[in-house]
Amino acid sequence: MAQEEVANGASAEKTVTFTAFKPLLTVEAPKAADAVQFYKSAFGAVEIRRSLNPKRKADQEFTQIISAELQLSGFTFFVSDASGDSTAVGKTEGVSIAIWLETEDVEATIVKAVAAGAVKDGESANGEAGACCGGGVQANLKDPYGFIWIISSATKKAETVEDN
Repeated sequence: MAQEEVANGASAEKTVTFTAFKPLLTVEAPKAADAVQFYKSAFGAVEIRRSLNPKRKADQEFTQIISAELQLSGFTFFVSDASGDSTAVGKTEGVSIAIWLETEDVEATIVKAVAAGAVKDGESANGEAGACCGGGVQANLKDPYGFIWIISSATKKAETVEDN
């Protein structure tokens, strides 16, 4: 926790502000290029830039993507090829993430994503009892790279939770 000294020798918490949240989706090499194309086709992501590994080995059959920056609905995320010599990013046992997308047309989004290579996981849920986190229509997809995408209609505004 970030702290700064105060006059009486005690410490007070320093406020830390983040300017962005940008997930990095790491896929098995050499599938990052295919993953970028999938996110463009399935969800309409726009590729902003791509960084390739300049130290490509002569015997390497593909050019490793260090990071491809994509924008989706005004937010940025990255896709990269997993690197065999990298310890910074890797699989962690018992940890998972799901990426949530809200749309006006859940079923059309599902059809488009499945046509691009995703697999629908179960049936669409509808209403307060069936869908999580605010009702509406919700469906789950698994993309060809193992990531789970929750596609839902706009959620209802939740009550504000106060800090204790």
